[in-house]
Amino acid sequence: MEIPQALTDFSYVMVFLVVAALFALGPLVIAYFIAPRSFGAARDEIYECGMPILGSAWIQVAVVYYLFALLFLAFDVDVLFLFPVLLAYGKGYAWRDFIEVTIFIAILSLVIVYAWNRGVFIWKRKPERL
Repeated sequence: MEIPQALTDFSYVMVFLVVAALFALGPLVIAYFIAPRSFGAARDEIYECGMPILGSAWIQVAVVYYLFALLFLAFDVDVLFLFPVLLAYGKGYAWRDFIEVTIFIAILSLVIVYAWNRGVFIWKRKPERL
């Protein structure tokens, strides 16, 4: 009886997944067995770079920081979309590709101008209370 080709191909994928799982779980299992354990009151204390704790860890972060992070992510992803175009650039349709990339970058520039006019890049600091 002959083994079907699809089953043979799937067995390679299965071996790859098992090896990948071993590479992912191996360091965790090894660390569990060789890591030192500590018990007592010192374990429950907060440790922050060896400095004494001042105040609570809860702080309010301004919305501007989140807007700035979202803008960064949006532009980062948009730049990733430019790489395939640049790799295929000049392979037959050079002018069309150039115009498409120019329009794409122009739209991104308009987004930066809009965010700048809305004041996203201006961070107003509150006076610190001690």
